[in-house]
Amino acid sequence: MKFLVIEQDLRVSGTSQGIISRSFLAKLRITYPESIIDVVYLKQYASEDRLDLLPINSILEKVLDLNIPFSTLLLNKIYWRLFNISLKEKHIHKVYATEIAKIDYKRYDHIFIRSAGLEHEMLLASRDLPILKHAIINFHEPFPFFWCAGSTSYLTNLELFRMKMMNQVVAQAKSCIATAFLARDMQYLYGSQKKFYALPHQYTEKVFDLSDTSQILKKNKKVTISYHGAIQFGRNIDILLDSYEELVNSNQIYQEQSEFVVRIKGVNLENLRIKYAKTPNILILDCLNFSNSSFEQIHETDITIILENGPLYCNILVGKAPFLAAYYKPVLSISPPKSELRTIIKDEKYIADCNNKEEVKQKLEALIIDRLNSKEPAYPFQDYFSDEKFKLMINKILFKD
Repeated sequence: MKFLVIEQDLRVSGTSQGIISRSFLAKLRITYPESIIDVVYLKQYASEDRLDLLPINSILEKVLDLNIPFSTLLLNKIYWRLFNISLKEKHIHKVYATEIAKIDYKRYDHIFIRSAGLEHEMLLASRDLPILKHAIINFHEPFPFFWCAGSTSYLTNLELFRMKMMNQVVAQAKSCIATAFLARDMQYLYGSQKKFYALPHQYTEKVFDLSDTSQILKKNKKVTISYHGAIQFGRNIDILLDSYEELVNSNQIYQEQSEFVVRIKGVNLENLRIKYAKTPNILILDCLNFSNSSFEQIHETDITIILENGPLYCNILVGKAPFLAAYYKPVLSISPPKSELRTIIKDEKYIADCNNKEEVKQKLEALIIDRLNSKEPAYPFQDYFSDEKFKLMINKILFKD
């Protein structure tokens, strides 16, 4: 078989989509070892992405010029308000479309167009292009952004226009894929008679160079808890840190033998440091690149935290989940009442309600006690991210089983 994968993000650090997309290519190679896998990589700016680590046959990499002409910016100030159409977005889509239209797609048996970020530029750019009816399109996030659970954006006429454009993309595409909850929501949102297939995010270590450990923090206590990631879309870090603070202040063993390392972006770190200044067990630190962050989570962490979007519902699968599943560590997912991780994590000790401080506290304490007494591997995700499960799901998508 011959695969063509059109990618927007294959970066090795600073982006969950880059990590997911690199791993998707690796899993595709594992599943179909004799196949031809060609990649067209349309990137927004120059970056060193270690493309040599990808198990593919060829890659065409191009940095797009997405600078908006001044005249377009000036006209757009009035245009989008009058017509609910963004000339800036139309310009960006045209740049992507020009490159996508150059691709000789007829040589391939299967074509994937994979989105990145919140704007889904590459999917929208493929609208009305001949390649689209042969392509499987991937939704990384809800679109439009208004439908992202936990967002505080408003439903505007501009958002509705974006939805109209995407509805045409969905109608023209061969198939659509997303993680399970998102696939269900997008199929319902777009009223599509075309099935949206579920395909979870993936992680494969071999497509990354994890040799940089220059900035790691060595663990100082018997049990190290850590959270690495962003605070956005209703993710609740305070309920977690408040719970841990109460635990260490009430029990000398936890105070002496545990610590909580927090590496986050999206909030004012100094405010957090001030809030927890009286609890030296809580370390509020800057984020690291993927190599250093991975080393800390793999080798210097005993309990890893996941924060899902909230407070009521999360319709995305966090990109961190398959990464953590690969290393068999206990996790505590701070989750809303309805989320995809609640359908994956079957053992309740690994998941707590993001709105229930007492539950968070109890489950965090139980995991600390467990790690004080045991270092046995944990399997909170079971085999959900395994090669075998990926093969079953991708075959269903490709061959409509």
